[in-house]
Amino acid sequence: MSSQLLLFAEPLLRDGLARLLTAQGDLYSAVESPQQLKGLPQLVIWQVNSPINPPVLAQELQSLHERWRPAPLLLLLPTGHGLDNEILLQLPAAGVLEAPNPQELLEAVATLLAGGRVLAVAMGEAPGIGRPSPPSGPITSPTLGLGQWLLISGLQQIDADIDAIRRLLMPPPTNLVQLLVLQGRLRELVVARQLLLLLWGPTSVAWSSPAPTPQPSQPVLAITLQQRSADGIWRAIRERLEAGTEGGLNNYSGQLLALEGLSGERRRDLLRALLHQVDELRQRFLADPAPLQPLQERWERWQPELRQQALRSLVNPYVQLPREGSLEPVADSLIRTSDLVSRDPELPDAQAMLASLVRAQPLLVDGQLLAADEPRAVLHLELLLANWLVRTADLVSAEVLASCGSWPELRRYLLQPDLLATRNLERLRNQLNAQQRWSSWVLRPINLYESRRQLFCLRDGAIRCQELTEPRDGELRQLCWLQQLVTLSLETRDALAPQVQGLLKGLGDLVVLLLTRVLGRAIGLVGRGIAQGMGRSLSRS
Repeated sequence: MSSQLLLFAEPLLRDGLARLLTAQGDLYSAVESPQQLKGLPQLVIWQVNSPINPPVLAQELQSLHERWRPAPLLLLLPTGHGLDNEILLQLPAAGVLEAPNPQELLEAVATLLAGGRVLAVAMGEAPGIGRPSPPSGPITSPTLGLGQWLLISGLQQIDADIDAIRRLLMPPPTNLVQLLVLQGRLRELVVARQLLLLLWGPTSVAWSSPAPTPQPSQPVLAITLQQRSADGIWRAIRERLEAGTEGGLNNYSGQLLALEGLSGERRRDLLRALLHQVDELRQRFLADPAPLQPLQERWERWQPELRQQALRSLVNPYVQLPREGSLEPVADSLIRTSDLVSRDPELPDAQAMLASLVRAQPLLVDGQLLAADEPRAVLHLELLLANWLVRTADLVSAEVLASCGSWPELRRYLLQPDLLATRNLERLRNQLNAQQRWSSWVLRPINLYESRRQLFCLRDGAIRCQELTEPRDGELRQLCWLQQLVTLSLETRDALAPQVQGLLKGLGDLVVLLLTRVLGRAIGLVGRGIAQGMGRSLSRS
């Protein structure tokens, strides 16, 4: 029996949709009006042709959902609709497509009829409804001072050079000399930008990072859930993360990662091995009928075993390399000499993530409790899992770098070509250790006090960083006394800042008063006396 599809669109668009759907044999029957229905429809398709106000759109979709429940809704948007991505993610529709081709439309219809969800929208910043439009007339810039003009022109030139070098580094050149020259030039430009901001810019942006690399035009946010269960959510997230590891995995996070020391192929193998181990753990959770509360405890208890299996998958268990005159198995040696028990304190509590991935429990996102199959919940779960993935891979990579320091033959097998030299490898390890100490003693207390958490994500073939604001009072109370001194200094600065500003303002007013009223009048009187004396001398002559 064919599935009834109720179409809402303008006559020409509705006829085209009806012909496309009915051309698939007896799979679908397109109904153009509610009076032609035989019972309830299996799917409701609404083609929006003209711009519509976001609140009105959400209200109409909610009315359709209540009228034709339990039939899912498929919303078709034209190109340049102007709706923001945050609005599209909150629409009460099981499917949202922007200007789909016939094949994408048919695949979305099949997915929705099977009980899944579909979202495929462009992520461009086109002006329209829901965002301000640029002015149509010419833009008149205010008059700039010398410092502002130097700052703006210098930053524009430096950012243009940084973007050009980053384009040359994607993908990285095979010539080692050219790669080192480009990386050195990029570091010089970053330092020059920071120096320019320090000299001419405001204090708040004195050490800001360079402008992000421009992304490809019109990237697409696509989420497809074949099922709304925990299995469907996990498969969708795993496919997106595996697709994110396909690129060169450049580091745009602003932090130095031990993962960068591994070769590109080993990097991808490690991330995929960790994803496979998460899948294995998830199956063990499903097979164990224990209550939800011990999920976090079992997750923490299985972390060392998970890292060992990922490290064993990274290196072929049959590979042996020479070490001090004898062949030694690589996998067993790495596992024996690595410390895989330590925990990253920046990892958030995994209870909510595990409850959603294992039993499709609702998830708290931005203060709202959402179903696990909602697009915003899926994206948040992907962010949490990607953060765990990158941080765990970085921890394992740090142990691999430590083993390579005492096993030179292992460097050629696992590391980047430029780390074959002992000096380069030790420099990288020292930089990682210095960054870890600075982050532990300074940056972490500041982030805890400001209730910020930095999460890594895989996007556009690169590792990026995203900030999440959440209460971290429990972690703040667990800091040692030296770390609490950092938070105390911040609190002292916040408490004394108004008084210091008032004192400086009073001193400034006093200096202005002295210069204008006292010194200015004195200079005026002296000048007037000189002028009168010169006038008398001229009159006598």
